[in-house]
Amino acid sequence: MSSAARPLSEPQVLAHTKRRLFPSQTDDDSPAYVVADTQFSQAEWLPGHPVDPDVRDCLAPFNHVRIGGGYPDLVGVRTLESDLLAVDRLGDEPPLIAIEAKGETSGGVDTQRGIVQAYDRLHEANAAYLAAPATAISETDRTLARELNVGVLGVAESGTVDILEVPRVVGNRTSSEATALRFQAGAQGVTDASFGLNHPKNYLGYPLAQYADGDTETLLSAYKVVGAADDARRGAAFLGLIEPGPASELTSLGQEVVRFATAQYGSVEAALAEFENWYRSSKRFVDVAPAWGRLARRVLFEYPATELLVTELQTMHDDWSPEPSLVDLVVHMHELHPTFTVELFVRGDEAVRRRVLTEDGDLQRSALEDGTVYHSPTVFQLKAMLYHAGILTARGAEPHRLEPTEDVWALREVV
Repeated sequence: MSSAARPLSEPQVLAHTKRRLFPSQTDDDSPAYVVADTQFSQAEWLPGHPVDPDVRDCLAPFNHVRIGGGYPDLVGVRTLESDLLAVDRLGDEPPLIAIEAKGETSGGVDTQRGIVQAYDRLHEANAAYLAAPATAISETDRTLARELNVGVLGVAESGTVDILEVPRVVGNRTSSEATALRFQAGAQGVTDASFGLNHPKNYLGYPLAQYADGDTETLLSAYKVVGAADDARRGAAFLGLIEPGPASELTSLGQEVVRFATAQYGSVEAALAEFENWYRSSKRFVDVAPAWGRLARRVLFEYPATELLVTELQTMHDDWSPEPSLVDLVVHMHELHPTFTVELFVRGDEAVRRRVLTEDGDLQRSALEDGTVYHSPTVFQLKAMLYHAGILTARGAEPHRLEPTEDVWALREVV
């Protein structure tokens, strides 16, 4: 290495790699989501060597995701360009990608260990890479990587990332932990822009207005379904009632809502007229409109997080806690489904994840007692919808009003 070159630390290598493989803006609408391991959320990477805050911001969000026999430095879901993968897609799903980064230390750059670690991730990932300073990668490293089907990325101090070895995509079916990342990457993942409304009738009305003759937004307003048409459209997409994107075509589930409405009322317009009866109503939906409430329940059970929540709440009820608090629920679920739990409940920004998770990915319970660390779409909007559908006993609360140790998550009907 030239004496004029600055050594690249592992966090720097990883940040440059993330920018190359997971740019914040892409030219298509393909699903994408990526997390860095929680060890990179710390203020210091090595004793006396602080991590640049800009690097931490780049690497966020953080989570501790087990893939294969360990925890990749970076793991995500995205359809990569053809120069990065020998096959650019795997069926209808984008590939799950694992990256092991190595940087300069007093002992050099352990590239061979990084290649072996990346190879281990191929037990569950569809593609794996070593990312390391370009000057540290030898021909021997490249030969080993080719033999093991591991991609090699050479990172320059300037931030340029060269593709030295291209891996072949493999067809592994991933674990539940990896499934959590696919959930976040897909149209139904929990983000701060997923559910903006807390009543299921707002989302059930969208496919009806979309199907009816006339402008969708005008119909939603005229029939007093909801005024926030953009929030209704976005939430309907997250619940799988319409396809994401500007076209908003009905899915098979959305078509079933239309069939239900026409069977009950003769036309979607007649069904939409019924929505005025529930305008600004705070009463439980399944009680005031039982048939619609049962339909909402069916739709909500199609949402991936619902079944998991109900299953674990039933387990807690049976074993020790019929009315767990939000903190109790998150701690319990994290023991069984750590990645999914963090992605479902905890906000993704760097400061929050660093407060909630230790370097080893363990929960810091005291941080969970602060309502502001939680995703509003889960603890407020989704919980309120589960209440209205008759699944939970209590409605949700906005994070700034949330008392996590007192917020009860309990099933209305247990078996």
